Amino acid sequence: MTEKQDLSGTYDVIVVGGGAAGLSAALVLGRARRRALVVDAGEPRNAPSDHMQGYLTRDGMSPAEFLALGREEIARYGVELVRDRAVGVARGEDFAVELAGGRTVRARRLIVTTGLKDELPGVPGVAERFGRDVLHCPFCHGWEVRDERFGVLATSPLSVHQALMVSGWSDDVTLFLHTVAEDDLSDDDLRRLSAAGVKVVPGEVAGLRVEDDRLTGVRMTDGSVHDRSVLFVAPRAVPQTGLMEQLGAELQETPFGAYPVVDPTGRTTVPGVWTAGNALGFAEQVVHAASGGYRAASAIVGDLIMSDLDARADA
Repeated sequence: MTEKQDLSGTYDVIVVGGGAAGLSAALVLGRARRRALVVDAGEPRNAPSDHMQGYLTRDGMSPAEFLALGREEIARYGVELVRDRAVGVARGEDFAVELAGGRTVRARRLIVTTGLKDELPGVPGVAERFGRDVLHCPFCHGWEVRDERFGVLATSPLSVHQALMVSGWSDDVTLFLHTVAEDDLSDDDLRRLSAAGVKVVPGEVAGLRVEDDRLTGVRMTDGSVHDRSVLFVAPRAVPQTGLMEQLGAELQETPFGAYPVVDPTGRTTVPGVWTAGNALGFAEQVVHAASGGYRAASAIVGDLIMSDLDARADA
């Protein structure tokens, strides 16, 4: 039986979430000679993707390789990582984080980088092909599928914006209205769709046509099939705010869910608690998440130094 890690004592910082934001924060904390622990359940948002794009020097790297390298780097500076899930948190003199495995770990400061989950439209075949030829972000995948036959699955009037955006990567775009009524499209929507050359197809989508493990078409409920090789969808973002709610952090409603109110460093309204990455916004890409983790960690290091100096001066 493998001996459990010794997680006793009080850490300077516990980082909840081991994605780009959490690992970036951990790297800064380790280099600042802080005792830090990363609690990682191993469920990154970009796991369905074979590659990530737009991160300078890491363009095209697989998310799994990126995270593996990040874990190696933080280990060099003595940062610990435990494979577990944080299921509860309480704030007293320090923060007590309850793990699903039954242990409780403690820290003076907390960074919550639990991200969000994507709830996909319930069209048969969409979830199985998500991250391959069913996509959501042209900045993430547009170059790789440029000039292919795009479809956009509308689930709200905001899907018009998605169709207009992806037209920058292909001149062949079809907007499938699906659950959106034609009357829900404004005159400006119609004017821009026409200018972009986007074809609008009313009616509900029944499923996808897949041949030789490749998307080849979109099937409507009336039986018609439209040849498409890529389908863009808009997942519903579900912020993972359970720990924040337990701590009483103030949240703000957005069109993409409720996220913590933060200052420019990611500091929440709960003293001693920061956040970064998709835990504070829907549109944070990997590069943004890494930057946010760095910013939060450096702010915490400064906060700890000044707190310790004040205590020493008062003594």
